[in-house]
Amino acid sequence: MTIEQTAGRDQLGAFAPMFAELNDDVLFGRVWNDETLPAKTRSMLTVTTLVAKGLVDQSFQYHIVAAKDNGITAEEMAALLTHVAFYAGWPNAWAAFRIAKEVYGS
Repeated sequence: MTIEQTAGRDQLGAFAPMFAELNDDVLFGRVWNDETLPAKTRSMLTVTTLVAKGLVDQSFQYHIVAAKDNGITAEEMAALLTHVAFYAGWPNAWAAFRIAKEVYGS
């Protein structure tokens, strides 16, 4: 599955064209589509990193949806967030669980 992203250009293209290009063409175009790591693994890494940084916002919700689309089951997401809670912080995990629960409909 090839990931195509236009969010950078759609939201910031006129204001920050270089950032938009890097977001869409490099991060999502090249990095996410590099076959060295499966998309499921990339999603696990991304979710873990965002929780660790406490960045549980609208972009985090996008990545939870992407994780689900990339094959991470509700059971796997719950296990991932439980594991991360011990290293990234309990409050961060609680915030992440609220969003994950919405996305997975549990």
